[in-house]
Amino acid sequence: MRISDGILRVAVIGLGVMSLGIGLASTAMAFDGSRTPEDAPVAGPGMTRSLSVAAPMPDASISAPIAGHRIAPMGTPPTPFEAFRSGTQALRAGNTDQAVTSLQYAAEQGVAAAQWKLGRMYAEGDGVSRNNLRAFEYFQRIANTHADDNPTTPQARLVANAFVSLGHYYLEGIPNSSVRADASRAQQMYSYAASYFGDADAQFHLGRLLLAGQGGTKDPRQAARWLRLAANKGHSPAQALLGSLLFTGGESISRQAAVGLMWLTLAKDGASSDQAWIAEKYASAFKSASEDERAMALMYLESWMKTRRE
Repeated sequence: MRISDGILRVAVIGLGVMSLGIGLASTAMAFDGSRTPEDAPVAGPGMTRSLSVAAPMPDASISAPIAGHRIAPMGTPPTPFEAFRSGTQALRAGNTDQAVTSLQYAAEQGVAAAQWKLGRMYAEGDGVSRNNLRAFEYFQRIANTHADDNPTTPQARLVANAFVSLGHYYLEGIPNSSVRADASRAQQMYSYAASYFGDADAQFHLGRLLLAGQGGTKDPRQAARWLRLAANKGHSPAQALLGSLLFTGGESISRQAAVGLMWLTLAKDGASSDQAWIAEKYASAFKSASEDERAMALMYLESWMKTRRE
Protein backbone atom coordinates (compact mmCIF):
# COMPACT_ATOMS: atom_id res chain seq x y z
CA MET A 1 0.00 0.00 0.00
CA ARG A 2 1.33 3.44 -0.95
CA ILE A 3 1.90 5.99 1.82
CA SER A 4 -0.57 8.33 0.13
CA ASP A 5 -3.31 5.68 0.30
CA GLY A 6 -2.55 5.11 3.97
CA ILE A 7 -2.88 8.80 4.76
CA LEU A 8 -6.11 8.98 2.79
CA ARG A 9 -7.56 6.04 4.70
CA VAL A 10 -6.89 7.76 8.03
CA ALA A 11 -8.54 10.92 6.73
CA VAL A 12 -11.64 9.05 5.55
CA ILE A 13 -12.14 7.62 9.04
CA GLY A 14 -11.85 11.06 10.54
CA LEU A 15 -14.09 12.65 7.96
CA GLY A 16 -16.85 10.24 8.84
CA VAL A 17 -17.11 11.81 12.28
CA MET A 18 -16.27 15.40 11.55
CA SER A 19 -17.66 18.15 9.39
CA LEU A 20 -15.25 17.76 6.45
CA GLY A 21 -14.50 21.45 6.46
CA ILE A 22 -17.35 22.05 3.96
CA GLY A 23 -18.60 25.60 3.99
CA LEU A 24 -15.72 26.90 6.07
CA ALA A 25 -14.73 30.39 5.11
CA SER A 26 -11.52 30.58 3.10
CA THR A 27 -8.69 31.56 5.41
CA ALA A 28 -6.15 34.18 4.44
CA MET A 29 -4.17 33.56 7.61
CA ALA A 30 -0.80 34.85 8.72
CA PHE A 31 1.25 32.53 10.94
CA ASP A 32 2.64 34.35 13.97
CA GLY A 33 3.98 31.33 15.85
CA SER A 34 1.45 31.62 18.66
CA ARG A 35 0.53 27.96 18.39
CA THR A 36 3.88 26.39 17.77
CA PRO A 37 3.97 22.95 19.46
CA GLU A 38 6.07 22.71 22.61
CA ASP A 39 8.62 20.46 20.93
CA ALA A 40 9.26 22.88 18.05
CA PRO A 41 12.55 24.79 18.06
CA VAL A 42 12.50 28.50 18.65
CA ALA A 43 12.74 30.41 15.39
CA GLY A 44 16.22 31.47 14.41
CA PRO A 45 18.09 32.54 11.30
CA GLY A 46 16.42 31.16 8.22
CA MET A 47 13.11 30.64 10.00
CA THR A 48 10.15 32.71 8.88
CA ARG A 49 7.74 33.84 11.58
CA SER A 50 5.20 35.29 9.18
CA LEU A 51 3.55 33.20 6.49
CA SER A 52 0.99 34.35 4.00
CA VAL A 53 -0.76 31.13 3.06
CA ALA A 54 -2.39 32.51 -0.04
CA ALA A 55 -0.24 32.57 -3.18
CA PRO A 56 -0.82 33.90 -6.70
CA MET A 57 -2.92 31.42 -8.61
CA PRO A 58 -1.18 29.89 -11.64
CA ASP A 59 -2.46 30.45 -15.14
CA ALA A 60 -4.62 27.34 -15.36
CA SER A 61 -7.81 26.80 -13.37
CA ILE A 62 -8.76 23.54 -11.72
CA SER A 63 -12.41 24.38 -12.20
CA ALA A 64 -12.02 23.64 -15.91
CA PRO A 65 -13.23 20.10 -16.71
CA ILE A 66 -10.82 17.53 -18.09
CA ALA A 67 -11.63 16.06 -21.48
CA GLY A 68 -13.84 13.01 -21.05
CA HIS A 69 -14.91 13.92 -17.50
CA ARG A 70 -17.92 15.76 -16.18
CA ILE A 71 -17.51 17.91 -13.06
CA ALA A 72 -20.87 16.87 -11.59
CA PRO A 73 -22.58 13.48 -11.99
CA MET A 74 -25.93 13.32 -13.79
CA GLY A 75 -29.17 12.86 -11.92
CA THR A 76 -29.82 13.85 -8.34
CA PRO A 77 -26.68 15.55 -7.05
CA PRO A 78 -25.09 13.49 -4.29
CA THR A 79 -23.84 15.04 -1.11
CA PRO A 80 -20.15 16.00 -1.29
CA PHE A 81 -19.18 13.15 1.03
CA GLU A 82 -21.24 10.64 -0.97
CA ALA A 83 -19.39 11.77 -4.09
CA PHE A 84 -16.06 11.41 -2.32
CA ARG A 85 -16.94 7.94 -1.05
CA SER A 86 -18.16 6.93 -4.51
CA GLY A 87 -14.91 8.19 -6.01
CA THR A 88 -12.72 6.21 -3.62
CA GLN A 89 -14.81 3.07 -4.21
CA ALA A 90 -14.46 3.54 -7.96
CA LEU A 91 -10.70 3.88 -7.58
CA ARG A 92 -10.50 0.60 -5.70
CA ALA A 93 -12.57 -1.03 -8.43
CA GLY A 94 -10.27 0.35 -11.12
CA ASN A 95 -12.92 2.67 -12.64
CA THR A 96 -10.67 5.71 -12.97
CA ASP A 97 -12.99 7.81 -15.16
CA GLN A 98 -15.89 7.44 -12.75
CA ALA A 99 -13.54 8.05 -9.80
CA VAL A 100 -12.18 11.30 -11.21
CA THR A 101 -15.69 12.55 -12.01
CA SER A 102 -16.90 11.91 -8.47
CA LEU A 103 -13.76 13.21 -6.81
CA GLN A 104 -13.87 16.39 -8.90
CA TYR A 105 -17.44 17.00 -7.84
CA ALA A 106 -16.55 16.49 -4.17
CA ALA A 107 -13.47 18.68 -4.55
CA GLU A 108 -15.50 21.51 -6.07
CA GLN A 109 -17.83 21.29 -3.07
CA GLY A 110 -14.90 21.78 -0.71
CA VAL A 111 -14.05 18.26 0.46
CA ALA A 112 -10.37 18.54 1.38
CA ALA A 113 -9.77 14.79 1.15
CA ALA A 114 -11.02 14.78 -2.46
CA GLN A 115 -8.82 17.75 -3.32
CA TRP A 116 -5.83 16.03 -1.74
CA LYS A 117 -6.45 12.71 -3.49
CA LEU A 118 -6.75 14.43 -6.87
CA GLY A 119 -3.60 16.40 -6.12
CA ARG A 120 -1.69 13.21 -5.44
CA MET A 121 -3.10 11.51 -8.53
CA TYR A 122 -2.00 14.34 -10.81
CA ALA A 123 1.36 14.68 -9.06
CA GLU A 124 2.13 10.98 -9.52
CA GLY A 125 0.30 10.31 -12.78
CA ASP A 126 -1.79 7.74 -10.93
CA GLY A 127 -4.69 6.84 -13.23
CA VAL A 128 -4.51 10.25 -14.95
CA SER A 129 -1.95 12.06 -17.05
CA ARG A 130 0.66 13.63 -14.81
CA ASN A 131 0.00 17.35 -14.44
CA ASN A 132 2.08 19.16 -11.83
CA LEU A 133 0.28 22.45 -12.27
CA ARG A 134 -3.12 20.88 -11.66
CA ALA A 135 -1.71 19.06 -8.62
CA PHE A 136 -0.25 22.33 -7.33
CA GLU A 137 -3.64 24.03 -7.61
CA TYR A 138 -5.43 21.31 -5.62
CA PHE A 139 -2.80 21.46 -2.87
CA GLN A 140 -2.98 25.24 -2.91
CA ARG A 141 -6.74 25.13 -2.34
CA ILE A 142 -6.25 22.99 0.73
CA ALA A 143 -3.54 25.28 2.11
CA ASN A 144 -5.60 28.42 1.52
CA THR A 145 -8.72 27.00 3.15
CA HIS A 146 -7.49 24.67 5.89
CA ALA A 147 -4.27 26.22 7.19
CA ASP A 148 -6.02 26.98 10.47
CA ASP A 149 -7.45 23.47 11.01
CA ASN A 150 -6.93 21.84 14.38
CA PRO A 151 -3.60 19.97 14.05
CA THR A 152 -4.90 17.04 16.14
CA THR A 153 -7.60 15.97 13.68
CA PRO A 154 -7.06 13.18 11.12
CA GLN A 155 -7.64 15.62 8.26
CA ALA A 156 -4.67 17.68 9.49
CA ARG A 157 -2.33 15.06 8.00
CA LEU A 158 -3.67 15.83 4.54
CA VAL A 159 -3.35 19.56 5.08
CA ALA A 160 0.24 19.20 6.29
CA ASN A 161 1.07 17.03 3.28
CA ALA A 162 -0.44 19.67 0.98
CA PHE A 163 1.93 22.27 2.46
CA VAL A 164 4.89 19.92 2.01
CA SER A 165 3.89 19.26 -1.60
CA LEU A 166 3.66 23.00 -2.25
CA GLY A 167 7.12 23.34 -0.74
CA HIS A 168 8.48 20.80 -3.22
CA TYR A 169 6.92 22.65 -6.14
CA TYR A 170 8.24 26.02 -4.99
CA LEU A 171 11.69 24.53 -4.50
CA GLU A 172 11.89 23.23 -8.06
CA GLY A 173 9.34 25.38 -9.88
CA ILE A 174 6.93 24.10 -12.54
CA PRO A 175 8.12 24.57 -16.14
CA ASN A 176 5.92 26.66 -18.45
CA SER A 177 3.84 28.05 -15.61
CA SER A 178 3.77 30.98 -13.21
CA VAL A 179 5.12 28.78 -10.41
CA ARG A 180 8.78 29.77 -10.31
CA ALA A 181 11.54 28.18 -8.25
CA ASP A 182 11.62 30.06 -4.95
CA ALA A 183 13.59 28.44 -2.12
CA SER A 184 12.47 31.09 0.36
CA ARG A 185 8.82 30.34 -0.39
CA ALA A 186 9.52 26.62 -0.14
CA GLN A 187 11.05 27.15 3.27
CA GLN A 188 7.91 28.98 4.37
CA MET A 189 5.73 26.04 3.33
CA TYR A 190 7.92 23.50 5.15
CA SER A 191 8.23 25.74 8.18
CA TYR A 192 4.48 26.10 8.58
CA ALA A 193 3.75 22.38 8.29
CA ALA A 194 6.71 21.57 10.56
CA SER A 195 5.76 23.97 13.35
CA TYR A 196 1.97 24.18 13.31
CA PHE A 197 1.18 20.60 12.28
CA GLY A 198 4.36 18.98 13.63
CA ASP A 199 4.73 17.07 10.36
CA ALA A 200 7.85 14.87 10.20
CA ASP A 201 8.28 15.19 6.42
CA ALA A 202 8.14 18.97 6.72
CA GLN A 203 10.61 18.95 9.61
CA PHE A 204 13.02 16.85 7.54
CA HIS A 205 12.82 19.08 4.46
CA LEU A 206 13.08 22.23 6.56
CA GLY A 207 16.18 20.79 8.22
CA ARG A 208 17.71 20.08 4.81
CA LEU A 209 17.15 23.65 3.63
CA LEU A 210 18.60 25.14 6.82
CA LEU A 211 21.59 22.82 6.57
CA ALA A 212 22.27 23.90 3.00
CA GLY A 213 21.33 27.56 3.46
CA GLN A 214 18.62 27.36 0.79
CA GLY A 215 15.94 29.99 1.09
CA GLY A 216 17.62 31.72 4.01
CA THR A 217 20.62 31.77 6.30
CA LYS A 218 22.56 28.55 6.75
CA ASP A 219 21.96 27.29 10.29
CA PRO A 220 23.27 23.77 11.11
CA ARG A 221 22.20 23.94 14.76
CA GLN A 222 18.62 24.83 13.91
CA ALA A 223 18.67 22.21 11.16
CA ALA A 224 19.75 19.58 13.69
CA ARG A 225 16.86 20.50 15.99
CA TRP A 226 14.29 20.03 13.24
CA LEU A 227 15.92 16.81 12.07
CA ARG A 228 15.88 15.45 15.62
CA LEU A 229 12.14 16.12 15.92
CA ALA A 230 11.50 14.14 12.74
CA ALA A 231 14.01 11.45 13.71
CA ASN A 232 12.25 10.86 17.01
CA LYS A 233 9.08 10.16 15.03
CA GLY A 234 10.81 7.37 13.11
CA HIS A 235 11.50 9.33 9.92
CA SER A 236 14.35 7.34 8.34
CA PRO A 237 15.77 10.06 6.04
CA ALA A 238 15.82 12.50 8.97
CA GLN A 239 17.55 9.90 11.14
CA ALA A 240 20.15 9.35 8.42
CA LEU A 241 20.83 13.05 7.84
CA LEU A 242 20.97 13.79 11.57
CA GLY A 243 23.22 10.78 12.17
CA SER A 244 25.61 11.80 9.42
CA LEU A 245 25.69 15.38 10.75
CA LEU A 246 26.49 14.26 14.29
CA PHE A 247 28.96 11.60 13.22
CA THR A 248 30.96 14.08 11.16
CA GLY A 249 30.49 17.23 13.26
CA GLY A 250 31.74 20.67 12.26
CA GLU A 251 30.04 23.98 11.45
CA SER A 252 28.84 24.69 15.02
CA ILE A 253 27.92 21.01 15.54
CA SER A 254 30.18 19.12 17.92
CA ARG A 255 31.13 15.62 16.79
CA GLN A 256 29.12 12.91 18.55
CA ALA A 257 30.19 9.82 16.66
CA ALA A 258 28.40 7.22 18.80
CA VAL A 259 25.09 9.10 18.79
CA GLY A 260 25.41 9.70 15.07
CA LEU A 261 26.08 6.02 14.42
CA MET A 262 23.02 5.13 16.51
CA TRP A 263 20.79 7.32 14.32
CA LEU A 264 22.34 5.91 11.16
CA THR A 265 21.69 2.37 12.40
CA LEU A 266 18.04 3.19 13.05
CA ALA A 267 17.78 4.84 9.63
CA LYS A 268 19.29 1.82 7.87
CA ASP A 269 16.91 -0.58 9.60
CA GLY A 270 13.87 1.53 8.69
CA ALA A 271 14.85 2.58 5.16
CA SER A 272 12.87 1.48 2.13
CA SER A 273 14.39 -0.27 -0.88
CA ASP A 274 14.62 2.98 -2.87
CA GLN A 275 16.67 4.74 -0.18
CA ALA A 276 20.05 3.19 -0.93
CA TRP A 277 21.82 6.40 0.08
CA ILE A 278 20.92 5.70 3.71
CA ALA A 279 22.63 2.31 3.71
CA GLU A 280 25.66 3.92 2.06
CA LYS A 281 25.93 6.60 4.76
CA TYR A 282 25.63 3.96 7.47
CA ALA A 283 28.29 1.71 5.89
CA SER A 284 30.71 4.61 5.53
CA ALA A 285 30.26 5.73 9.15
CA PHE A 286 30.45 2.19 10.56
CA LYS A 287 33.66 1.51 8.65
CA SER A 288 35.39 4.62 10.00
CA ALA A 289 34.07 4.32 13.58
CA SER A 290 36.32 2.99 16.31
CA GLU A 291 35.46 -0.10 18.33
CA ASP A 292 34.60 2.09 21.32
CA GLU A 293 32.29 4.26 19.18
CA ARG A 294 30.54 1.17 17.82
CA ALA A 295 30.05 -0.25 21.31
CA MET A 296 28.73 3.06 22.64
CA ALA A 297 26.38 3.38 19.67
CA LEU A 298 24.95 -0.05 20.48
CA MET A 299 24.35 1.03 24.08
CA TYR A 300 22.60 4.19 22.91
CA LEU A 301 20.52 2.14 20.49
CA GLU A 302 19.39 -0.31 23.17
CA SER A 303 18.48 2.57 25.46
CA TRP A 304 16.53 4.32 22.70
CA MET A 305 14.61 1.15 21.80
CA LYS A 306 13.78 0.54 25.47
CA THR A 307 12.42 4.06 25.80
CA ARG A 308 10.27 3.58 22.71
CA ARG A 309 8.82 0.33 24.06
CA GLU A 310 7.89 2.00 27.32
